[in-house]
Amino acid sequence: MLFASNAYADAAAQAEPNPLFTFIMFGGLFIFMYFIMIRPQQKRQKEHNNLIASISKGDEVVLTSGMLGKVTKLESEYMILEVGSGQELKFQKVAVHAVLPKGTIKAI
Repeated sequence: MLFASNAYADAAAQAEPNPLFTFIMFGGLFIFMYFIMIRPQQKRQKEHNNLIASISKGDEVVLTSGMLGKVTKLESEYMILEVGSGQELKFQKVAVHAVLPKGTIKAI
Protein backbone atom coordinates (compact mmCIF):
# COMPACT_ATOMS: atom_id res chain seq x y z
CA MET A 1 0.00 0.00 0.00
CA LEU A 2 2.90 2.31 0.71
CA PHE A 3 4.19 2.03 -2.86
CA ALA A 4 0.81 2.68 -4.46
CA SER A 5 0.38 6.09 -2.79
CA ASN A 6 3.85 7.11 -3.94
CA ALA A 7 2.94 6.23 -7.52
CA TYR A 8 -0.16 8.44 -7.42
CA ALA A 9 1.79 11.35 -5.96
CA ASP A 10 4.45 10.98 -8.65
CA ALA A 11 1.85 11.06 -11.43
CA ALA A 12 0.26 14.22 -10.01
CA ALA A 13 3.63 15.97 -9.79
CA GLN A 14 4.30 15.36 -13.51
CA ALA A 15 1.03 16.87 -14.75
CA GLU A 16 1.19 19.04 -17.89
CA PRO A 17 1.00 22.82 -17.33
CA ASN A 18 -2.08 24.62 -18.56
CA PRO A 19 -1.53 25.71 -22.21
CA LEU A 20 -3.51 28.90 -21.63
CA PHE A 21 -1.14 29.89 -18.82
CA THR A 22 1.86 29.24 -21.10
CA PHE A 23 0.30 31.34 -23.87
CA ILE A 24 -0.38 34.22 -21.44
CA MET A 25 3.21 34.09 -20.16
CA PHE A 26 4.67 34.25 -23.69
CA GLY A 27 2.29 37.08 -24.59
CA GLY A 28 3.28 39.00 -21.47
CA LEU A 29 6.97 38.47 -22.25
CA PHE A 30 6.48 39.78 -25.81
CA ILE A 31 4.62 42.87 -24.57
CA PHE A 32 7.37 43.51 -21.99
CA MET A 33 10.11 43.19 -24.64
CA TYR A 34 8.18 45.47 -27.02
CA PHE A 35 7.90 48.33 -24.54
CA ILE A 36 11.40 47.92 -23.09
CA MET A 37 13.46 47.26 -26.24
CA ILE A 38 11.64 47.47 -29.58
CA ARG A 39 9.56 50.65 -29.18
CA PRO A 40 12.40 52.90 -27.89
CA GLN A 41 14.67 51.72 -30.72
CA GLN A 42 12.00 52.50 -33.32
CA LYS A 43 11.55 55.96 -31.80
CA ARG A 44 15.31 56.67 -31.96
CA GLN A 45 15.43 55.44 -35.58
CA LYS A 46 12.54 57.73 -36.55
CA GLU A 47 14.23 60.74 -34.90
CA HIS A 48 17.50 59.96 -36.73
CA ASN A 49 15.68 59.67 -40.08
CA ASN A 50 14.05 63.06 -39.46
CA LEU A 51 17.47 64.54 -38.60
CA ILE A 52 19.00 63.19 -41.82
CA ALA A 53 16.07 64.48 -43.89
CA SER A 54 16.41 67.97 -42.38
CA ILE A 55 20.11 68.43 -43.23
CA SER A 56 20.66 71.33 -45.59
CA LYS A 57 23.59 73.11 -47.22
CA GLY A 58 25.46 75.27 -44.69
CA ASP A 59 24.61 73.14 -41.63
CA GLU A 60 27.41 72.32 -39.23
CA VAL A 61 27.33 68.66 -38.24
CA VAL A 62 29.18 66.18 -36.09
CA LEU A 63 29.56 62.64 -37.42
CA THR A 64 29.47 59.40 -35.45
CA SER A 65 33.26 59.27 -35.77
CA GLY A 66 33.51 62.63 -34.00
CA MET A 67 34.52 64.62 -37.08
CA LEU A 68 33.08 68.12 -37.39
CA GLY A 69 32.29 69.78 -40.69
CA LYS A 70 30.12 72.16 -42.65
CA VAL A 71 27.84 70.75 -45.35
CA THR A 72 28.75 72.22 -48.74
CA LYS A 73 26.85 69.90 -51.09
CA LEU A 74 24.09 67.31 -50.76
CA GLU A 75 23.53 64.29 -52.96
CA SER A 76 20.92 61.55 -52.61
CA GLU A 77 22.64 59.44 -49.94
CA TYR A 78 25.88 61.40 -49.56
CA MET A 79 27.01 64.84 -48.48
CA ILE A 80 30.24 66.75 -48.95
CA LEU A 81 31.68 68.34 -45.82
CA GLU A 82 34.24 71.05 -45.56
CA VAL A 83 36.38 69.81 -42.66
CA GLY A 84 39.24 72.28 -42.90
CA SER A 85 40.29 75.31 -44.89
CA GLY A 86 39.19 74.24 -48.37
CA GLN A 87 39.44 70.54 -47.55
CA GLU A 88 36.30 68.63 -48.55
CA LEU A 89 35.38 65.01 -47.82
CA LYS A 90 32.42 62.89 -48.89
CA PHE A 91 30.37 61.03 -46.25
CA GLN A 92 27.14 59.10 -46.07
CA LYS A 93 24.25 61.03 -44.56
CA VAL A 94 23.55 58.24 -42.07
CA ALA A 95 26.90 58.98 -40.40
CA VAL A 96 25.52 62.27 -39.01
CA HIS A 97 25.19 62.18 -35.24
CA ALA A 98 23.90 65.71 -34.63
CA VAL A 99 23.41 69.08 -36.27
CA LEU A 100 25.29 71.78 -34.39
CA PRO A 101 24.23 75.41 -33.88
CA LYS A 102 25.64 77.86 -36.42
CA GLY A 103 29.10 79.14 -35.53
CA THR A 104 30.10 76.16 -33.39
CA ILE A 105 33.04 75.17 -35.57
CA LYS A 106 34.52 78.70 -35.49
CA ALA A 107 34.18 78.74 -31.70
CA ILE A 108 36.25 75.56 -31.33
